[in-house]
Parts: sequence; structure tokens; C-alpha cells
Amino acid sequence: MPPKPTDVRPVAARLYFLPVQTRVPLKFGTETLTEVICARACVTVETADGLHAEGWGETPLSVQWVWPGKLPYETRCRALQDFCIRLAEAWATFGPAGHAMEVGCDFLAARLPRLLDEFNAGLDEPMPYLAALVCCSPFDIALHDAYGIACGRDVYETYNARFMSADLAAWLQPADDSAEAVSFAGLYPADFLLADPPVFLEAWHLVGGKDLLGPAELTAAEPDDGYPVLLRDWIRRDGLRYLKVKLRGDDAAWDYDRLVAVGRIAIDEGAEHLSTDFNCTVTDCAYVNDILDRLQADHPTVWNMILYVEQPFPYDLEAARIDVRSVAARKPLFMDESAHDWRLVRLGRQLGWTGVALKTCKTQTGALLSLCWAKAHGMALMVQDLTNPMLAQVPHCRLAACAGTIMGVETNAMQFYPDASAAEARVHPGLYRRRGGRVDLSTITGAGFGYRIAEIARALPAPAAQFHMNDREERQ
Repeated sequence: MPPKPTDVRPVAARLYFLPVQTRVPLKFGTETLTEVICARACVTVETADGLHAEGWGETPLSVQWVWPGKLPYETRCRALQDFCIRLAEAWATFGPAGHAMEVGCDFLAARLPRLLDEFNAGLDEPMPYLAALVCCSPFDIALHDAYGIACGRDVYETYNARFMSADLAAWLQPADDSAEAVSFAGLYPADFLLADPPVFLEAWHLVGGKDLLGPAELTAAEPDDGYPVLLRDWIRRDGLRYLKVKLRGDDAAWDYDRLVAVGRIAIDEGAEHLSTDFNCTVTDCAYVNDILDRLQADHPTVWNMILYVEQPFPYDLEAARIDVRSVAARKPLFMDESAHDWRLVRLGRQLGWTGVALKTCKTQTGALLSLCWAKAHGMALMVQDLTNPMLAQVPHCRLAACAGTIMGVETNAMQFYPDASAAEARVHPGLYRRRGGRVDLSTITGAGFGYRIAEIARALPAPAAQFHMNDREERQ
């Protein structure tokens, strides 16, 4: 790949840990989230002519989602933080130059797997690759932000041949089936992104497994903080039209009753669509099919409202190669946790999955590669939340706006820790409060992701880690 004058290389990285408490619990599969550490990274890049630019990225280290396991929460959380610190040094001393996509792809291929293997050596319960991706994502997001700032452009204006030396064929391969005539030669991410992304996005509200549906469930222990507690109150306050329902996946009666109860409220309040999220706990297609078929027979209006089904099955797709065509024949079936990268999206398509739920917490680089592969092969897209507060909300919504999703974006940080984003909300009020059922991206402007970071009065703690390229050069 011949170099371009716009190429950059990362030369420094800082890492911050920002603890956040939830106002109400959020259930993930078999575990419940009541607190989270957000990893915020600042990556400095150097241009070919020696100039420097700083970029920012952030991701919640959602332990229960990325590492369901038997180890205590504190042990897993500490491990994620320790791995982030290793990543800060690795990014600061990485070396290769190029477009952010090119550097990001190099890091994901050459450094991240090796770092994870080294970290897991000797551990009785190794950290999953999904957890490593999430730890890597704030640095990768920051790289893309820094690249846009170095070029003086919105980073989404740079995913094309003018700025990139390599086309998508450098990383992506088409599906194996002979019916496909897909070629990525001469194509770039921009070819799969919306040329005129919307400023307003329809917002999906998360109905968590512990969320209260009606007054009979109140216990007087609920927070009295001015935010809604009951589902109807959320729908009315925010004008919600789209509800994502968290289910258990191991209790069919509870899951069915939950869908019926939420569906009835949705119908009463004028909501339009539902989606179902089983959080990887189902091991047999019949479990999902029986619930859907019973709904269709007994509550056809609720069944018709279900727009798609999200990730019922274990996220280790290679170990659990379940043929899911029977589920996908009933409703669009979207990969989430299992879609670590485009190769697993390709495997998922072979097994019958019809859509992909993208997340920036799996890196901006990886999300864009999965987006391009999925679109090229006719798969539908959604952009799902990791309960993204603060800076994390901006790249999350940008991806949804530019991707062309099946419907809007899931956004739920305002449900579980709204005050955590107070500083960012003063600059981007429409991103952190849903109005008329939508979020408003109109305040996002400028280079990089358009954070307007200088206007955000966020007091940061002392860095948990900071490294510079010179650290490696001095050791050498």
C-alpha cells in the first residue's frame, strides 16, 4: 500500500477509568448490572509532516455482557481494567502508519490476539475475545477520531479512496457459496454508508428483565430522582415507539408472559414495534419457535409488532454451530454477541442468521468491516447499545445514522444512569434525552466524530495509564 500524505501513526495513549452507578438494576442474562467502569482513551497520532492530533474514545466495560462466567464480578472487572492498561501501552508503541481503518485492522490482526493470549496464559478462566474487543474499542475509536482531526474532517468523510490506500478486498472475502458474485475490490466503507445520514434517529427503549411494568410492582424502594420508573411513564415522557424486551432464555413461561405484558402496554400507548433479546441463553431453536408460534396464535397483534429477534443462542458461534433457519423463517434473526468480526458474520449467514447488530464497543474498525460485509451479502443491520453514556454515545449514534439500520438506534443510558452524561448533555442535549421518540444528532459538528470535546466540561480523574512511543524507543 503506497503511503498517503494523510497517513498517521499512533504515538501516545492515555487511559482513564470513570465509575458509574445505575439508578435501577439492569439484568444481563443470568447476572445483574448495578455499576460499570467506563474506559476513556485519548490517542495521539503523528502525521507524515510531524504534526500531532488527539482523539478520544470511550466504552463501558460491561463485565456481565462481555465475560459471563463463574469468577466474582470484582475479579473480572479488575482483569478488564488491567487489560486496558496493557492495551494503552500497545497502542502508544504500535508503530504502523496509515488511515485509521488500516492501522486499526493491523492492530486487530497483529497485536490484539497476541496480547490476549499472553494475558490469559495460566488463567483457569480465560478472558473471552469479546471482552478483549471491548477493552480495545476506546483506543480504536480514539484513533478514528484523531485521524479525522488530523485531516480536519468529519471522520465519516474519510472512508474512501481519497484517504485510504487499501480497499476492502485487503481485509474482506466474499461468502463461499457459488451463487454470490460479490467482490470487494475497488470498494471502500463509504460505498456501504449512507451519503446523507439522518439527523434524527428513532430511539429503541430497553425493557430490562428487572424493569417495572405497572403500579402493582412498585415497592417504595424505587429511586425518587425525577426520572420515570414504570414503562408507561417512559413511553409517555419520551414519546417512545420502539421497545426492546430483555428475556431470560431459560424460562419459557416467564419469557412468553413478559412479551405479552409488554406488548399490551405497547398497544395501549401507541408504540409500533418490539424486539426480543434472549442474551445468548437459548440452546435449542424450538425454545424460540414455540414462543413465537404461541404468540402468533394467541396474540397476533403482539406477534406482528416484533420487528426482529436478537441473539438467542450462545455467542461462541464456532463452538455452537446451531442451524437457525427455522427461527429466521419466523422473524428476522440478528447476530449480536456472536458477531465479533466479519468472519463470524459470514459463518452466521451460513447458519441462517439474516441480520447483524453492530456495536462500536467491538471497535469502530471492526464494526465498519462487519457492516460492509453484511450489506454486500444482503443482511439487514441494527446498531445496538451497550448502555453508552458520556462520549460513548456519540460514535454509537453516528454509526447508526450512517449505517442505514432496520430502524433507528437502541439508546438506553438515559434510563439507567442519565446523570452520568450531564456534562456532555449540556453540549448535545438531544443525544441524551429522547424527545418524540427520537434522538437528535444536529449538535454533532466538526472534525473527527464531532464530539466538540473542548466545550464539554468533564472533570477527569488522574490517568490510570499513559504511554508514549518514546517509551519503546528508550527500551530499545
